[in-house]
Amino acid sequence: MPLKEEGNSLCALWLACVGWTLTAVALGLVQWRVWLVSHSEAISSGVAWVGVWRTCFNSRTVASPGFTVMHCSRIGLTEEFTPPEIAAAQVLMMLSLLVGLCGNAGGVYAMRNACFGLDENPPIRLCFVATGALCLLAAGMSSVPVIWNLSSVATNRTIRFPPEFKMPAAPDSQHVGCGVVVGMVGTVLMVMSGVIFCTYRSPVSRLLHRSPQGTDNPAFVLHEHL
Repeated sequence: MPLKEEGNSLCALWLACVGWTLTAVALGLVQWRVWLVSHSEAISSGVAWVGVWRTCFNSRTVASPGFTVMHCSRIGLTEEFTPPEIAAAQVLMMLSLLVGLCGNAGGVYAMRNACFGLDENPPIRLCFVATGALCLLAAGMSSVPVIWNLSSVATNRTIRFPPEFKMPAAPDSQHVGCGVVVGMVGTVLMVMSGVIFCTYRSPVSRLLHRSPQGTDNPAFVLHEHL
């Protein structure tokens, strides 16, 4: 494999690994939507976080006097109050992690075949294109909930949590949390890696494209005439 193609492939594999890791981190973060609340006794800090799996806030009223604890409540996929953008995030982000993991494994396999020239395996270019397609599919899956929740924040949509969540009916205001930002960065990196993988061209295909017909070696022709 030429150094240029090897460098591009390694860069794409690195982008895929980092993008997949950031997607996993975003899924675990609770700060997807940040609610600012000023009229709740339970939320002592005036800030509540809404994530994909749970809601959390710091409170003094649910703990012993003088202590502050983080109170969290789980958001179930099939709960009646769960908004569609949160439910979509729970499903699509998990699928994105699974597909992205397959894409990273495919990238390692394609790099191995390209570096060692294992021609008896499936065509190297096909391996890279399949890897790129998996990375792009994973990016598409993660982008839907990320953009959907971003739109919900922009339009200041609220969520009707049950009373045991101790969340207000609506926040004073809300803004995007680091979970959405991390998820967006991971999606962009996965897209970049997918594009690089899909545009990979093996050295043999490039040579055939540049020289469709072979040319005679002048030294060999001269030797035949001697």
